[in-house]
Amino acid sequence: MTARRWRLDLGYDGAAFSGWAAQPDRRTVQGVLTEAITRVLRLPDPVQLVVAGRTDSGVHARGQVAHVDLPADTSADALMHRLARVLPDDVAVHRVIPAAPGFDARFSAVWRRYTYRLWDDASRPDPLLRRHVTLVRDHLDIERMHVAARTLVGLHDFAAFCKPRDAATTIRTVQWIGVSRAGDAAGTVEVGLRADAFCHSMVRAVVGALVAVGADRRSDRWLAEVLSSPVRHSQVIVLPPHGLCLEEVGYPPDDQLAARAAEARAVRTLPIPTPHPPSDQDHA
Repeated sequence: MTARRWRLDLGYDGAAFSGWAAQPDRRTVQGVLTEAITRVLRLPDPVQLVVAGRTDSGVHARGQVAHVDLPADTSADALMHRLARVLPDDVAVHRVIPAAPGFDARFSAVWRRYTYRLWDDASRPDPLLRRHVTLVRDHLDIERMHVAARTLVGLHDFAAFCKPRDAATTIRTVQWIGVSRAGDAAGTVEVGLRADAFCHSMVRAVVGALVAVGADRRSDRWLAEVLSSPVRHSQVIVLPPHGLCLEEVGYPPDDQLAARAAEARAVRTLPIPTPHPPSDQDHA
């Protein structure tokens, strides 16, 4: 059988899923999609899905991307139509297209963008939003949060904010963090983060730390002190998963996909500071 790689763009409400990755006796996004694709195409063996961001239990996705190798004669339109009929209503495949040469949904990505939504108003949020915003008891100073977040932008070791995993690096490049109030809901605070990749629980921990600053429970300097920790910081609170959504995944031009995948597979390291020659001021 000749195979061809396909790109899938999808979204899901993570409330009833135990995350993306397939697990025995657990309902997962990967498990549901694998079963559906294998069944509608009547394949002899389960398909192997690779995803851009392995979301945790309860985390939502609006712009998730995956790839799967299927028979070359697969019809994208037919697959879309059949999946729409069999998938549950909390997961949807928005697009199926042939993947460009060298495309890897995980390793070809140059960034992932998440939004964490908080509710800091004295009133209750719209009941339709209750599974997508996290309530905080303090009114948040979003300008202070926005300024403090600059400490985290750039190439850093984010071990202080990550759940450790064997042989996994915690070095990441955070490209942007923004904090704002949603225009259509005065009590909703949106914390947006974009990075080349995120380690396990990193986004929820970073937002938890920013909330502590925005609520004036921690000083602005505290965030820099946390970042310097070589291990998970005990004072950082990891927020619940339901406020988090994967919004979008970015990829380079098609002719750079394979090179980006090779680069992403390499182990990340922090640059070694270049020593400067001694000067009179050094001995003052």
